[in-house]
Amino acid sequence: MSGASARTLGALVVGGGPAGLATSRELQRRGISHRVLERGSGPGWVWTNLYDSLTLHTGRHMSHLPGRSFPSGTPLFVSRAAFVRYLDDYTAHFKLPLDAGVDVTGLAHHDGAWVAETSRGLLLARTVVLATGIVSNPRLPELACRELFTGQLLHSSEYRRPAPFIGKRVLIVGVGNSGGEIGAELARAGSHVTVAVRSGANVIPRELAGIPIQYLAYWLRKLPRGVQNGVSDLIRRMGEAKRGPPVLPRPAHSALEAIPLIGFNLVDEIRAGRIAVRPGLDGLTAKGARFSDGREEPFDVVLLATGFRAAVQPLHDLVRLDAKGFGERRDRVVSVDQPSLFYVGHNYDSSGGLTNIRNDAPAAAARVAEALR
Repeated sequence: MSGASARTLGALVVGGGPAGLATSRELQRRGISHRVLERGSGPGWVWTNLYDSLTLHTGRHMSHLPGRSFPSGTPLFVSRAAFVRYLDDYTAHFKLPLDAGVDVTGLAHHDGAWVAETSRGLLLARTVVLATGIVSNPRLPELACRELFTGQLLHSSEYRRPAPFIGKRVLIVGVGNSGGEIGAELARAGSHVTVAVRSGANVIPRELAGIPIQYLAYWLRKLPRGVQNGVSDLIRRMGEAKRGPPVLPRPAHSALEAIPLIGFNLVDEIRAGRIAVRPGLDGLTAKGARFSDGREEPFDVVLLATGFRAAVQPLHDLVRLDAKGFGERRDRVVSVDQPSLFYVGHNYDSSGGLTNIRNDAPAAAARVAEALR
Protein backbone atom coordinates (compact mmCIF):
# COMPACT_ATOMS: atom_id res chain seq x y z
CA MET A 1 0.00 0.00 0.00
CA SER A 2 2.68 2.47 -0.91
CA GLY A 3 1.12 5.69 -2.16
CA ALA A 4 -2.61 6.11 -2.77
CA SER A 5 -4.31 2.95 -3.97
CA ALA A 6 -5.56 3.19 -7.55
CA ARG A 7 -8.59 1.14 -6.55
CA THR A 8 -11.30 2.59 -4.35
CA LEU A 9 -12.82 -0.08 -2.12
CA GLY A 10 -16.50 -0.21 -1.35
CA ALA A 11 -15.74 -0.34 2.37
CA LEU A 12 -12.79 -0.20 4.70
CA VAL A 13 -13.13 -1.94 8.06
CA VAL A 14 -10.81 -0.62 10.76
CA GLY A 15 -10.11 -3.26 13.40
CA GLY A 16 -9.75 -7.03 13.09
CA GLY A 17 -11.29 -8.08 16.38
CA PRO A 18 -14.77 -9.63 16.79
CA ALA A 19 -16.53 -6.49 15.51
CA GLY A 20 -14.38 -6.18 12.41
CA LEU A 21 -14.56 -9.87 11.54
CA ALA A 22 -18.34 -9.99 11.98
CA THR A 23 -18.70 -6.91 9.78
CA SER A 24 -16.42 -8.38 7.14
CA ARG A 25 -18.49 -11.54 6.93
CA GLU A 26 -21.66 -9.48 6.51
CA LEU A 27 -20.08 -7.26 3.83
CA GLN A 28 -18.82 -10.37 2.04
CA ARG A 29 -22.35 -11.84 2.02
CA ARG A 30 -23.51 -8.71 0.21
CA GLY A 31 -20.68 -8.83 -2.33
CA ILE A 32 -19.14 -5.55 -1.14
CA SER A 33 -15.45 -5.10 -1.92
CA HIS A 34 -13.58 -4.36 1.30
CA ARG A 35 -10.48 -4.90 3.41
CA VAL A 36 -10.11 -5.34 7.15
CA LEU A 37 -7.10 -3.57 8.65
CA GLU A 38 -5.72 -4.94 11.92
CA ARG A 39 -2.73 -3.31 13.59
CA GLY A 40 -1.76 -6.54 15.36
CA SER A 41 -0.31 -9.74 13.99
CA GLY A 42 -3.59 -11.52 13.33
CA PRO A 43 -7.34 -11.65 13.96
CA GLY A 44 -8.38 -10.75 17.48
CA TRP A 45 -4.88 -9.59 18.32
CA VAL A 46 -6.02 -7.57 21.34
CA TRP A 47 -7.67 -10.70 22.76
CA THR A 48 -4.46 -12.69 22.43
CA ASN A 49 -2.82 -10.21 24.79
CA LEU A 50 -5.43 -10.13 27.57
CA TYR A 51 -4.85 -11.99 30.83
CA ASP A 52 -4.54 -15.76 30.57
CA SER A 53 -7.42 -16.66 32.89
CA LEU A 54 -10.00 -14.41 31.26
CA THR A 55 -13.30 -16.19 30.64
CA LEU A 56 -16.33 -14.69 28.93
CA HIS A 57 -19.19 -13.83 31.29
CA THR A 58 -21.58 -14.21 28.39
CA GLY A 59 -22.74 -17.71 27.53
CA ARG A 60 -21.49 -19.19 24.28
CA HIS A 61 -24.96 -19.22 22.69
CA MET A 62 -24.97 -15.41 22.77
CA SER A 63 -21.24 -14.87 22.26
CA HIS A 64 -20.63 -16.20 18.76
CA LEU A 65 -20.39 -14.07 15.63
CA PRO A 66 -22.86 -14.10 12.71
CA GLY A 67 -22.96 -17.30 10.70
CA ARG A 68 -20.80 -19.57 12.85
CA SER A 69 -21.38 -21.03 16.31
CA PHE A 70 -18.71 -22.29 18.66
CA PRO A 71 -17.54 -25.87 18.05
CA SER A 72 -19.42 -28.68 19.72
CA GLY A 73 -18.10 -29.31 23.22
CA THR A 74 -17.13 -25.70 23.91
CA PRO A 75 -17.89 -24.89 27.58
CA LEU A 76 -20.84 -22.65 28.35
CA PHE A 77 -18.44 -19.90 29.44
CA VAL A 78 -15.69 -19.63 26.85
CA SER A 79 -12.05 -19.14 27.84
CA ARG A 80 -9.90 -16.45 26.27
CA ALA A 81 -7.74 -19.06 24.51
CA ALA A 82 -10.79 -20.83 23.06
CA PHE A 83 -12.24 -17.51 21.91
CA VAL A 84 -9.00 -16.59 20.14
CA ARG A 85 -9.04 -19.97 18.36
CA TYR A 86 -12.64 -19.31 17.37
CA LEU A 87 -11.69 -15.95 15.82
CA ASP A 88 -8.86 -17.60 13.87
CA ASP A 89 -11.24 -20.27 12.63
CA TYR A 90 -13.91 -17.70 11.76
CA THR A 91 -11.45 -15.72 9.64
CA ALA A 92 -10.20 -18.82 7.83
CA HIS A 93 -13.64 -20.39 7.33
CA PHE A 94 -15.08 -17.32 5.60
CA LYS A 95 -11.77 -16.39 3.93
CA LEU A 96 -12.07 -12.86 5.24
CA PRO A 97 -9.82 -10.20 3.61
CA LEU A 98 -7.79 -9.34 6.71
CA ASP A 99 -4.56 -7.33 6.42
CA ALA A 100 -2.60 -7.81 9.65
CA GLY A 101 0.16 -5.52 10.84
CA VAL A 102 -1.47 -2.41 9.37
CA ASP A 103 -2.04 0.50 11.75
CA VAL A 104 -4.59 3.14 10.71
CA THR A 105 -3.26 6.47 11.98
CA GLY A 106 -5.76 8.82 10.36
CA LEU A 107 -8.99 8.99 8.41
CA ALA A 108 -10.06 11.88 6.19
CA HIS A 109 -13.03 12.40 3.87
CA HIS A 110 -12.53 14.18 0.53
CA ASP A 111 -14.69 14.38 -2.60
CA GLY A 112 -16.97 11.52 -1.63
CA ALA A 113 -14.21 9.11 -0.61
CA TRP A 114 -12.37 8.20 2.55
CA VAL A 115 -8.59 8.35 2.65
CA ALA A 116 -6.99 6.13 5.27
CA GLU A 117 -3.47 6.93 6.38
CA THR A 118 -1.86 3.67 7.39
CA SER A 119 1.53 2.33 8.37
CA ARG A 120 1.75 0.96 4.80
CA GLY A 121 0.59 4.01 2.90
CA LEU A 122 -2.76 5.37 1.77
CA LEU A 123 -5.93 3.46 1.04
CA LEU A 124 -9.18 4.74 -0.52
CA ALA A 125 -12.72 3.62 0.23
CA ARG A 126 -16.24 4.95 -0.30
CA THR A 127 -17.35 3.96 3.20
CA VAL A 128 -15.65 3.19 6.50
CA VAL A 129 -16.73 0.92 9.34
CA LEU A 130 -14.95 1.71 12.58
CA ALA A 131 -14.79 -1.62 14.42
CA THR A 132 -12.13 -0.70 16.95
CA GLY A 133 -14.26 -1.15 20.06
CA ILE A 134 -12.70 -0.12 23.37
CA VAL A 135 -10.19 -2.74 24.56
CA SER A 136 -7.35 -1.28 22.49
CA ASN A 137 -7.69 2.09 24.27
CA PRO A 138 -7.14 1.79 28.06
CA ARG A 139 -8.35 4.64 30.25
CA LEU A 140 -5.45 6.05 32.25
CA PRO A 141 -6.59 8.51 34.92
CA GLU A 142 -4.58 11.45 36.12
CA LEU A 143 -3.03 10.55 39.45
CA ALA A 144 -1.66 13.12 41.86
CA CYS A 145 2.08 12.66 42.54
CA ARG A 146 2.30 9.84 40.02
CA GLU A 147 5.90 10.75 39.25
CA LEU A 148 6.90 10.14 42.89
CA PHE A 149 5.80 6.50 43.00
CA THR A 150 8.80 4.16 42.91
CA GLY A 151 6.84 0.93 42.52
CA GLN A 152 5.28 -0.67 39.44
CA LEU A 153 2.31 1.09 37.84
CA LEU A 154 0.33 -0.70 35.14
CA HIS A 155 -3.13 -0.90 33.59
CA SER A 156 -5.19 -4.07 33.79
CA SER A 157 -4.71 -4.51 30.02
CA GLU A 158 -1.00 -5.13 30.73
CA TYR A 159 -1.62 -7.87 33.29
CA ARG A 160 -1.14 -11.47 32.11
CA ARG A 161 -0.78 -13.86 35.07
CA PRO A 162 -0.19 -13.75 38.85
CA ALA A 163 3.32 -15.24 39.05
CA PRO A 164 5.25 -11.92 38.92
CA PHE A 165 3.14 -10.49 41.77
CA ILE A 166 3.16 -13.31 44.31
CA GLY A 167 4.10 -12.00 47.76
CA LYS A 168 3.82 -8.36 46.66
CA ARG A 169 1.52 -5.67 48.02
CA VAL A 170 -0.87 -4.90 45.14
CA LEU A 171 -3.42 -2.10 45.00
CA ILE A 172 -6.24 -2.60 42.51
CA VAL A 173 -7.85 0.71 41.54
CA GLY A 174 -11.42 0.07 40.39
CA VAL A 175 -13.82 -2.84 40.79
CA GLY A 176 -15.11 -3.46 37.30
CA ASN A 177 -15.06 -7.00 35.99
CA SER A 178 -11.38 -6.99 35.04
CA GLY A 179 -10.36 -5.54 38.39
CA GLY A 180 -12.55 -8.00 40.27
CA GLU A 181 -11.22 -11.05 38.46
CA ILE A 182 -7.58 -9.99 38.58
CA GLY A 183 -7.81 -9.01 42.24
CA ALA A 184 -9.34 -12.37 43.20
CA GLU A 185 -6.78 -14.28 41.15
CA LEU A 186 -3.88 -12.42 42.76
CA ALA A 187 -5.25 -12.97 46.26
CA ARG A 188 -5.62 -16.71 45.66
CA ALA A 189 -2.07 -16.85 44.31
CA GLY A 190 -0.55 -15.24 47.38
CA SER A 191 -0.41 -11.51 46.66
CA HIS A 192 -1.40 -9.04 49.38
CA VAL A 193 -4.31 -7.33 47.64
CA THR A 194 -6.17 -4.13 48.41
CA VAL A 195 -8.95 -2.66 46.25
CA ALA A 196 -9.73 1.05 46.11
CA VAL A 197 -13.47 1.60 45.62
CA ARG A 198 -14.68 5.12 44.90
CA SER A 199 -18.33 4.79 43.88
CA GLY A 200 -19.22 1.19 44.74
CA ALA A 201 -20.32 -1.77 42.66
CA ASN A 202 -23.47 -3.70 41.93
CA VAL A 203 -22.60 -7.39 42.23
CA ILE A 204 -24.71 -10.01 40.45
CA PRO A 205 -24.26 -13.77 39.96
CA ARG A 206 -22.74 -15.02 36.73
CA GLU A 207 -25.58 -17.52 36.43
CA LEU A 208 -28.87 -18.46 38.09
CA ALA A 209 -29.88 -22.13 38.21
CA GLY A 210 -27.24 -22.82 35.57
CA ILE A 211 -28.56 -20.12 33.22
CA PRO A 212 -26.10 -17.30 32.38
CA ILE A 213 -27.32 -14.02 33.86
CA GLN A 214 -26.75 -12.42 30.45
CA TYR A 215 -29.51 -14.58 28.96
CA LEU A 216 -31.91 -13.34 31.61
CA ALA A 217 -30.75 -9.74 31.17
CA TYR A 218 -31.41 -9.93 27.43
CA TRP A 219 -35.07 -10.78 27.97
CA LEU A 220 -35.39 -8.56 31.02
CA ARG A 221 -34.56 -5.52 28.90
CA LYS A 222 -37.73 -6.12 26.89
CA LEU A 223 -39.92 -5.62 29.98
CA PRO A 224 -41.16 -2.30 31.47
CA ARG A 225 -38.57 -0.44 33.52
CA GLY A 226 -40.49 -0.98 36.76
CA VAL A 227 -40.46 -4.75 36.23
CA GLN A 228 -36.76 -4.64 35.34
CA ASN A 229 -35.93 -2.84 38.57
CA GLY A 230 -38.05 -5.24 40.60
CA VAL A 231 -36.35 -8.32 39.17
CA SER A 232 -32.91 -6.74 39.54
CA ASP A 233 -33.61 -5.96 43.20
CA LEU A 234 -34.86 -9.51 43.77
CA ILE A 235 -31.65 -10.96 42.31
CA ARG A 236 -29.60 -8.67 44.55
CA ARG A 237 -31.52 -9.70 47.67
CA MET A 238 -31.19 -13.40 46.75
CA GLY A 239 -27.43 -12.96 46.52
CA GLU A 240 -27.27 -11.22 49.88
CA ALA A 241 -29.43 -13.91 51.47
CA LYS A 242 -27.02 -16.58 50.24
CA ARG A 243 -23.71 -14.78 50.91
CA GLY A 244 -24.51 -12.22 53.56
CA PRO A 245 -24.55 -8.40 53.55
CA PRO A 246 -22.61 -6.61 50.78
CA VAL A 247 -18.90 -6.07 51.41
CA LEU A 248 -18.63 -3.37 48.75
CA PRO A 249 -20.49 -0.06 48.85
CA ARG A 250 -23.51 0.08 46.55
CA PRO A 251 -23.43 2.79 43.88
CA ALA A 252 -26.23 5.26 43.20
CA HIS A 253 -27.10 3.57 39.88
CA SER A 254 -28.78 0.20 39.44
CA ALA A 255 -27.29 -2.90 37.85
CA LEU A 256 -29.34 -2.14 34.73
CA GLU A 257 -27.88 1.33 34.22
CA ALA A 258 -24.22 0.30 34.00
CA ILE A 259 -22.41 -3.00 33.56
CA PRO A 260 -22.28 -4.63 37.03
CA LEU A 261 -19.60 -6.76 38.65
CA ILE A 262 -20.51 -10.24 37.46
CA GLY A 263 -19.75 -13.17 39.74
CA PHE A 264 -18.67 -13.40 43.38
CA ASN A 265 -14.94 -14.12 43.07
CA LEU A 266 -13.92 -10.73 44.42
CA VAL A 267 -16.47 -10.49 47.22
CA ASP A 268 -15.72 -14.04 48.37
CA GLU A 269 -12.01 -13.15 48.69
CA ILE A 270 -12.94 -10.00 50.62
CA ARG A 271 -15.13 -12.01 53.00
CA ALA A 272 -12.33 -14.51 53.47
CA GLY A 273 -10.04 -11.69 54.57
CA ARG A 274 -7.64 -12.07 51.66
CA ILE A 275 -8.51 -8.69 50.11
CA ALA A 276 -8.74 -5.37 51.94
CA VAL A 277 -11.15 -2.62 50.85
CA ARG A 278 -10.27 1.07 50.90
CA PRO A 279 -12.09 4.20 49.71
CA GLY A 280 -11.22 6.02 46.51
CA LEU A 281 -7.60 6.73 45.58
CA ASP A 282 -6.57 10.32 46.27
CA GLY A 283 -3.05 10.08 44.85
CA LEU A 284 0.25 8.23 44.96
CA THR A 285 3.18 8.62 47.32
CA ALA A 286 6.80 7.59 46.92
CA LYS A 287 6.13 4.21 48.48
CA GLY A 288 2.43 3.66 47.90
CA ALA A 289 -0.93 5.40 47.85
CA ARG A 290 -3.05 7.93 49.70
CA PHE A 291 -6.80 7.35 49.96
CA SER A 292 -9.67 9.80 50.16
CA ASP A 293 -9.97 9.30 53.94
CA GLY A 294 -6.39 10.53 54.35
CA ARG A 295 -4.88 7.12 55.07
CA GLU A 296 -1.53 6.27 53.41
CA GLU A 297 -0.31 2.73 52.83
CA PRO A 298 2.73 1.19 51.10
CA PHE A 299 2.34 -0.82 47.87
CA ASP A 300 4.76 -2.50 45.50
CA VAL A 301 2.31 -2.47 42.59
CA VAL A 302 -0.59 -0.21 41.62
CA LEU A 303 -2.81 -1.84 38.99
CA LEU A 304 -5.30 0.47 37.29
CA ALA A 305 -8.51 -1.42 36.54
CA THR A 306 -9.98 1.85 35.31
CA GLY A 307 -11.61 0.60 32.15
CA PHE A 308 -11.33 1.65 28.53
CA ARG A 309 -12.42 4.40 26.17
CA ALA A 310 -13.78 4.15 22.65
CA ALA A 311 -10.90 3.82 20.19
CA VAL A 312 -11.87 6.62 17.82
CA GLN A 313 -8.44 8.29 17.50
CA PRO A 314 -8.09 7.91 13.71
CA LEU A 315 -11.15 10.12 13.21
CA HIS A 316 -9.51 13.10 14.93
CA ASP A 317 -12.08 15.94 14.88
CA LEU A 318 -14.33 14.57 12.12
CA VAL A 319 -17.01 13.44 14.56
CA ARG A 320 -18.59 14.59 17.78
CA LEU A 321 -18.37 12.35 20.82
CA ASP A 322 -21.08 11.53 23.32
CA ALA A 323 -20.70 11.72 27.10
CA LYS A 324 -19.01 8.30 27.19
CA GLY A 325 -16.51 9.13 24.44
CA PHE A 326 -18.19 7.20 21.62
CA GLY A 327 -18.89 8.77 18.26
CA GLU A 328 -22.43 10.14 18.18
CA ARG A 329 -24.62 7.89 16.06
CA ARG A 330 -28.18 7.19 15.06
CA ASP A 331 -29.84 3.84 14.57
CA ARG A 332 -27.00 2.37 16.68
CA VAL A 333 -24.45 2.19 13.84
CA VAL A 334 -24.62 5.33 11.66
CA SER A 335 -22.47 8.39 12.38
CA VAL A 336 -24.53 11.55 12.80
CA ASP A 337 -21.65 13.60 11.37
CA GLN A 338 -20.44 11.44 8.48
CA PRO A 339 -23.20 9.56 6.59
CA SER A 340 -20.69 7.12 5.06
CA LEU A 341 -19.15 6.22 8.45
CA PHE A 342 -20.50 3.34 10.51
CA TYR A 343 -19.71 1.88 13.94
CA VAL A 344 -19.67 -1.74 15.09
CA GLY A 345 -18.48 -2.78 18.54
CA HIS A 346 -19.38 0.56 20.09
CA ASN A 347 -22.58 -0.48 21.90
CA TYR A 348 -22.23 -1.88 25.43
CA ASP A 349 -25.00 -2.88 27.81
CA SER A 350 -26.11 -5.75 30.02
CA SER A 351 -26.88 -7.99 27.03
CA GLY A 352 -23.14 -8.21 26.31
CA GLY A 353 -20.75 -6.62 23.84
CA LEU A 354 -20.63 -9.71 21.63
CA THR A 355 -24.41 -9.91 21.40
CA ASN A 356 -24.43 -6.28 20.28
CA ILE A 357 -21.76 -7.02 17.68
CA ARG A 358 -23.80 -9.89 16.29
CA ASN A 359 -26.78 -7.56 15.93
CA ASP A 360 -24.91 -4.46 14.75
CA ALA A 361 -22.66 -6.04 12.10
CA PRO A 362 -25.54 -6.98 9.74
CA ALA A 363 -27.19 -3.60 10.36
CA ALA A 364 -23.99 -1.73 9.48
CA ALA A 365 -23.36 -3.87 6.40
CA ALA A 366 -26.90 -3.19 5.18
CA ARG A 367 -26.34 0.55 5.64
CA VAL A 368 -23.05 0.30 3.72
CA ALA A 369 -24.89 -1.42 0.87
CA GLU A 370 -27.44 1.40 0.82
CA ALA A 371 -24.70 4.04 0.76
CA LEU A 372 -23.01 2.35 -2.20
CA ARG A 373 -26.11 2.25 -4.41
